[in-house]
Amino acid sequence: MDIQLRTDRLLISPITMDDLGSIHELHSLPETEEFNTLGIPKNLEETREILSGWIEKNNSGKNMNFTFKIELAETNDFVGLIAMNLGMPKFKIAEVWYKLHSSHWSKGYATESLTRILKFGFGELGLHRIEAGCAVENLGSIRVLEKVGMTREGRKRKVLPLKDGWSDNFHYAILESDFTQKI
Repeated sequence: MDIQLRTDRLLISPITMDDLGSIHELHSLPETEEFNTLGIPKNLEETREILSGWIEKNNSGKNMNFTFKIELAETNDFVGLIAMNLGMPKFKIAEVWYKLHSSHWSKGYATESLTRILKFGFGELGLHRIEAGCAVENLGSIRVLEKVGMTREGRKRKVLPLKDGWSDNFHYAILESDFTQKI
């Protein structure tokens, strides 16, 4: 997969095995794992297995899964990950997720990269609807989802297995028509 997405400040491109160290560090930070169901990897090999699966899906030729790294355009410093997983083609739907290194929080990078991924999904992939979910106490992610125009559509009870126990999840979505009106 050779997709390169840009914003004013960011470069969003497919992950490679060269990103293993940066992704392992991201997954190993306790503050980035607070609302994540993946958990902190036991070792570098566990992260390598996760990364291998993502790369394999990226390169399957089916264009159903896109896992990208986010880097600063000027310096190529690793910021985090963002992904889009497509559903059945008939429904023209996808789900997005993102995870940024805590040193890059509160700088607008999540909002900027998610806006670019939504543009990719609606414009280049022709999607009708894009969804996301987040733990109900994840205030930072809630702000990002709402800033890009996503609507909170519901709440699932005790669906996320977090390190502190089961958490409720807010369900968000945006339609292509909502997005084109916003930009």
